[in-house]
Amino acid sequence: MAYSGAVKVGGPADVHELTDLMISKVAVGPTNNNAYVLRCRATDEQLLIDAAAEPHTLLTLIGDSGLASVVTTHRHGDHWGALREVVDATGARTYAGRYDAEGIPVPTDVPVEDGDVLRVGRVELTARHLVGHTPGSIALIYDDPHGAPHVFTGDCLFPGGPGRTTLPKDFDSLMNDIEAKLFDQLPDETWVYPGHGHDTTLGAERPHLAEWRARGW
Repeated sequence: MAYSGAVKVGGPADVHELTDLMISKVAVGPTNNNAYVLRCRATDEQLLIDAAAEPHTLLTLIGDSGLASVVTTHRHGDHWGALREVVDATGARTYAGRYDAEGIPVPTDVPVEDGDVLRVGRVELTARHLVGHTPGSIALIYDDPHGAPHVFTGDCLFPGGPGRTTLPKDFDSLMNDIEAKLFDQLPDETWVYPGHGHDTTLGAERPHLAEWRARGW
Protein backbone atom coordinates (compact mmCIF):
# COMPACT_ATOMS: atom_id res chain seq x y z
CA MET A 1 0.00 0.00 0.00
CA ALA A 2 1.10 3.56 -0.67
CA TYR A 3 2.36 5.62 2.26
CA SER A 4 -0.30 7.84 3.85
CA GLY A 5 1.28 8.88 7.14
CA ALA A 6 -1.93 7.96 8.99
CA VAL A 7 -0.86 6.08 12.11
CA LYS A 8 -2.42 5.54 15.53
CA VAL A 9 -1.10 4.61 18.95
CA GLY A 10 -0.98 0.84 19.24
CA GLY A 11 -1.13 0.40 15.49
CA PRO A 12 1.57 -0.51 12.97
CA ALA A 13 4.13 1.85 11.53
CA ASP A 14 3.65 3.33 8.08
CA VAL A 15 6.71 3.21 5.84
CA HIS A 16 7.59 5.79 3.20
CA GLU A 17 9.97 4.12 0.75
CA LEU A 18 12.23 6.60 -1.04
CA THR A 19 15.09 5.78 -3.39
CA ASP A 20 17.85 6.34 -0.83
CA LEU A 21 15.94 6.49 2.44
CA MET A 22 13.27 4.51 4.29
CA ILE A 23 11.09 6.53 6.68
CA SER A 24 9.07 4.57 9.23
CA LYS A 25 6.46 6.57 11.15
CA VAL A 26 4.83 5.34 14.35
CA ALA A 27 2.48 6.97 16.88
CA VAL A 28 3.29 6.53 20.57
CA GLY A 29 2.22 7.72 23.98
CA PRO A 30 -0.74 9.48 25.60
CA THR A 31 -0.39 12.62 23.46
CA ASN A 32 -0.22 10.77 20.15
CA ASN A 33 3.36 11.67 19.33
CA ASN A 34 4.97 10.75 16.04
CA ALA A 35 8.39 9.13 16.02
CA TYR A 36 10.32 8.53 12.82
CA VAL A 37 13.05 5.98 12.10
CA LEU A 38 15.13 6.92 9.06
CA ARG A 39 17.23 4.19 7.46
CA CYS A 40 19.82 4.74 4.76
CA ARG A 41 19.15 2.12 2.11
CA ALA A 42 22.82 1.95 1.09
CA THR A 43 24.29 1.34 4.56
CA ASP A 44 21.34 0.35 6.80
CA GLU A 45 22.43 3.02 9.29
CA GLN A 46 19.45 4.37 11.24
CA LEU A 47 18.47 7.65 12.88
CA LEU A 48 15.47 8.22 15.16
CA ILE A 49 13.60 11.53 15.30
CA ASP A 50 11.98 12.00 18.74
CA ALA A 51 12.18 9.13 21.22
CA ALA A 52 8.84 10.32 22.49
CA ALA A 53 7.36 7.41 24.48
CA GLU A 54 6.93 3.63 24.56
CA PRO A 55 10.59 2.57 24.40
CA HIS A 56 9.64 -1.03 23.62
CA THR A 57 7.67 0.10 20.55
CA LEU A 58 10.57 2.23 19.34
CA LEU A 59 13.20 -0.44 19.95
CA THR A 60 11.06 -3.00 18.13
CA LEU A 61 10.80 -0.61 15.17
CA ILE A 62 14.57 -0.05 15.24
CA GLY A 63 15.11 -3.80 15.18
CA ASP A 64 18.44 -5.60 14.92
CA SER A 65 20.11 -3.01 12.67
CA GLY A 66 20.94 -0.80 15.64
CA LEU A 67 20.63 2.96 15.98
CA ALA A 68 23.41 5.42 15.23
CA SER A 69 21.73 8.62 16.40
CA VAL A 70 18.59 10.10 17.88
CA VAL A 71 17.47 13.68 17.28
CA THR A 72 15.13 15.45 19.69
CA THR A 73 13.25 18.20 17.87
CA HIS A 74 12.62 20.27 21.02
CA ARG A 75 12.64 20.28 24.79
CA HIS A 76 9.01 19.43 25.60
CA GLY A 77 8.78 16.26 27.67
CA ASP A 78 6.39 14.41 25.39
CA HIS A 79 9.16 14.32 22.76
CA TRP A 80 11.91 12.74 24.89
CA GLY A 81 10.00 10.46 27.28
CA ALA A 82 11.72 7.31 25.99
CA LEU A 83 15.07 8.90 25.19
CA ARG A 84 17.00 7.52 28.16
CA GLU A 85 15.79 3.96 27.56
CA VAL A 86 16.51 4.11 23.82
CA VAL A 87 20.00 5.55 24.31
CA ASP A 88 20.84 3.03 27.03
CA ALA A 89 19.70 0.16 24.79
CA THR A 90 21.40 1.30 21.59
CA GLY A 91 24.31 3.57 22.51
CA ALA A 92 23.04 6.12 19.97
CA ARG A 93 24.51 9.62 19.86
CA THR A 94 22.06 12.33 20.88
CA TYR A 95 21.34 15.53 18.95
CA ALA A 96 19.16 18.53 19.85
CA GLY A 97 18.99 22.22 19.08
CA ARG A 98 21.64 24.12 21.03
CA TYR A 99 19.12 26.35 22.78
CA ASP A 100 16.88 23.47 23.88
CA ALA A 101 19.56 21.02 25.00
CA GLU A 102 19.59 22.37 28.56
CA GLY A 103 15.88 21.51 28.90
CA ILE A 104 16.35 17.84 27.94
CA PRO A 105 17.42 15.67 30.91
CA VAL A 106 19.40 13.22 28.78
CA PRO A 107 22.72 14.85 27.84
CA THR A 108 23.00 16.08 24.25
CA ASP A 109 26.17 14.76 22.59
CA VAL A 110 25.90 17.14 19.62
CA PRO A 111 24.23 20.55 20.05
CA VAL A 112 22.76 21.49 16.66
CA GLU A 113 23.04 24.95 15.09
CA ASP A 114 20.96 26.39 12.26
CA GLY A 115 22.24 25.01 8.97
CA ASP A 116 24.14 22.08 10.44
CA VAL A 117 24.19 18.90 8.35
CA LEU A 118 23.36 15.62 10.07
CA ARG A 119 24.03 12.32 8.38
CA VAL A 120 22.42 8.91 8.42
CA GLY A 121 24.62 6.69 6.33
CA ARG A 122 25.02 8.43 2.97
CA VAL A 123 21.92 10.60 3.44
CA GLU A 124 22.25 14.22 4.56
CA LEU A 125 19.71 16.16 6.62
CA THR A 126 19.90 19.94 7.07
CA ALA A 127 18.81 21.35 10.42
CA ARG A 128 16.86 24.60 10.55
CA HIS A 129 16.39 26.47 13.82
CA LEU A 130 12.74 27.55 14.17
CA VAL A 131 12.26 29.85 17.17
CA GLY A 132 8.93 30.31 18.90
CA HIS A 133 7.39 27.04 20.01
CA THR A 134 10.54 26.67 22.11
CA PRO A 135 13.82 28.64 22.01
CA GLY A 136 15.71 25.84 20.26
CA SER A 137 13.25 23.85 18.15
CA ILE A 138 14.76 22.36 15.01
CA ALA A 139 13.37 20.98 11.78
CA LEU A 140 15.27 18.51 9.60
CA ILE A 141 15.17 18.78 5.82
CA TYR A 142 16.00 15.92 3.47
CA ASP A 143 16.46 17.34 -0.01
CA ASP A 144 15.85 14.14 -1.93
CA PRO A 145 17.96 14.14 -5.12
CA HIS A 146 15.41 11.83 -6.71
CA GLY A 147 12.26 13.79 -5.91
CA ALA A 148 10.61 16.35 -3.68
CA PRO A 149 12.13 17.43 -0.36
CA HIS A 150 10.96 16.04 2.98
CA VAL A 151 10.90 18.02 6.22
CA PHE A 152 10.44 16.85 9.81
CA THR A 153 8.96 19.81 11.67
CA GLY A 154 8.49 18.65 15.26
CA ASP A 155 5.82 20.88 16.79
CA CYS A 156 6.62 23.92 14.63
CA LEU A 157 4.31 23.20 11.70
CA PHE A 158 1.18 21.07 11.44
CA PRO A 159 -1.66 20.69 8.97
CA GLY A 160 -3.64 23.87 9.61
CA GLY A 161 -1.03 26.07 11.20
CA PRO A 162 2.13 26.62 13.21
CA GLY A 163 2.79 25.05 16.59
CA ARG A 164 1.52 26.48 19.85
CA THR A 165 3.12 29.65 21.16
CA THR A 166 2.53 31.58 24.40
CA LEU A 167 3.35 35.20 23.61
CA PRO A 168 2.65 37.27 20.47
CA LYS A 169 6.38 37.78 19.97
CA ASP A 170 6.89 34.02 19.98
CA PHE A 171 4.15 33.55 17.38
CA ASP A 172 5.70 36.24 15.18
CA SER A 173 9.13 34.61 15.54
CA LEU A 174 7.82 31.17 14.63
CA MET A 175 5.88 32.46 11.63
CA ASN A 176 8.90 34.43 10.43
CA ASP A 177 11.13 31.37 10.66
CA ILE A 178 8.78 28.86 9.03
CA GLU A 179 8.13 31.29 6.18
CA ALA A 180 11.78 32.24 5.63
CA LYS A 181 13.36 28.84 6.19
CA LEU A 182 10.67 26.48 4.90
CA PHE A 183 8.02 28.09 2.68
CA ASP A 184 10.42 30.54 0.98
CA GLN A 185 13.08 27.89 0.37
CA LEU A 186 11.18 24.72 -0.50
CA PRO A 187 8.65 23.83 -3.21
CA ASP A 188 4.97 23.02 -2.77
CA GLU A 189 5.66 19.30 -3.21
CA THR A 190 7.71 19.21 0.02
CA TRP A 191 6.32 16.50 2.31
CA VAL A 192 5.86 17.61 5.94
CA TYR A 193 6.15 15.13 8.83
CA PRO A 194 4.93 16.77 12.07
CA GLY A 195 5.39 15.81 15.70
CA HIS A 196 1.74 14.81 16.09
CA GLY A 197 -1.02 13.75 13.75
CA HIS A 198 -1.22 13.51 9.99
CA ASP A 199 1.33 14.60 7.40
CA THR A 200 0.83 17.43 4.95
CA THR A 201 2.69 19.28 2.19
CA LEU A 202 3.91 22.85 2.01
CA GLY A 203 1.65 23.35 -1.00
CA ALA A 204 -1.43 22.40 1.01
CA GLU A 205 -0.54 24.89 3.75
CA ARG A 206 0.95 27.79 1.75
CA PRO A 207 -2.39 29.42 0.80
CA HIS A 208 -3.21 29.85 4.50
CA LEU A 209 -0.11 31.75 5.66
CA ALA A 210 -1.87 35.13 5.67
CA GLU A 211 -4.85 33.59 7.48
CA TRP A 212 -2.57 32.26 10.23
CA ARG A 213 -0.92 35.66 10.56
CA ALA A 214 -4.27 37.37 10.87
CA ARG A 215 -5.65 35.03 13.53
CA GLY A 216 -2.42 35.07 15.57
CA TRP A 217 -2.08 31.35 16.15
